[in-house]
Amino acid sequence: MKLECVKDKLKTAISKVDKITGKNLTLPILSCILFEAKNNTLTLKATNLDIGIEITVPAKIEEEGIVAVPGITFSNFLSNLYTEKNIILETKEGNLIVSTQHNTTVIKTFPPEDFPSIPTVIPERSFTITSRELTKSLKSVWYSAAISSMKPEISSVYLYTEEDSLVCVATDSFRLAEKKIKNKKVRDFGSLLIPVKNIAEIIKVFEEASAEIEVSVDKNQASFSAEGVYLVSRIIEGTFPDYRQILPKESKTEVVLLKQDLINALKLSNVFTDKFNQLAIHIDPKNKSLQLTTKNGDVGENKHNIEASVSGESLDITFNYKYIADSFQSIDADSIVLKFNGANRPLTISPVSDPSFIYLVMPMNR
Repeated sequence: MKLECVKDKLKTAISKVDKITGKNLTLPILSCILFEAKNNTLTLKATNLDIGIEITVPAKIEEEGIVAVPGITFSNFLSNLYTEKNIILETKEGNLIVSTQHNTTVIKTFPPEDFPSIPTVIPERSFTITSRELTKSLKSVWYSAAISSMKPEISSVYLYTEEDSLVCVATDSFRLAEKKIKNKKVRDFGSLLIPVKNIAEIIKVFEEASAEIEVSVDKNQASFSAEGVYLVSRIIEGTFPDYRQILPKESKTEVVLLKQDLINALKLSNVFTDKFNQLAIHIDPKNKSLQLTTKNGDVGENKHNIEASVSGESLDITFNYKYIADSFQSIDADSIVLKFNGANRPLTISPVSDPSFIYLVMPMNR
């Protein structure tokens, strides 16, 4: 194999594929990036057997070939090449020779025949969506998924269609986030469950893309294709909880306030939270206020009152501070509405003017 390509384009592609490489000590080939030079194109491939990626890079191919190179070694090397514009890659005697105007480097390689094949999804169903819409909707919910793999159905993000919207949902059974994106192209797509650790990689790979992404699904996998990037993830067999049964249809107490006021109050409260992150909330409709209280026997106690528009019943209820704070990464609006349905019932948080996002938090037992 021998080829020449633009260093910056190769560096951008490597930064994406290297994130997918595995750290499996029993299968060191998974820590490699596969370089395949063919038809005037360099294709980079990586997989950890749970998710796979292929990215094409324009190149001048003098000699076709294929080689497997340790991802972290090549990535670290490339990130420290500052002044070079073009880069030449050539294989000799089981090594990869990397040449630039000022540098020549020899990198040990692995047998390319040991590299596992990346599945090609033969679509049973598909739709297209802009990269911004997809990554924004996934980022709005993925942090709410369970970290443990004991229950794979909730260690995933659930995607399904509802009329002309794509709905993304995640829950760990303590809180839940739902985001809806209007898109007529997803009509009748159905549903799928994608492992949350793969969702994180999908976001990293596509969040800076500008083109539309084609999402295709077969029985076992889902693929995402855009701008010379092909990413394939396994999907989870199972049934996501029927979460709509717990979404409140009405509320007994509503609080409208500025998001930043609540963020600032929570930062103060966090200084005094206990090991369980308990945050006591007192709602007083008469005084139009929301009072937050945190207490730690080793540190002290903090009470903070926030002016708000309050309607409905007074209420005392306790939540996990962290779960409430997490929701703000998904809300762009300045004002938010908190809806309560009495003690021991979940709280919902939404932007005042945007019904496309809803965040639900279960209360704590005091």
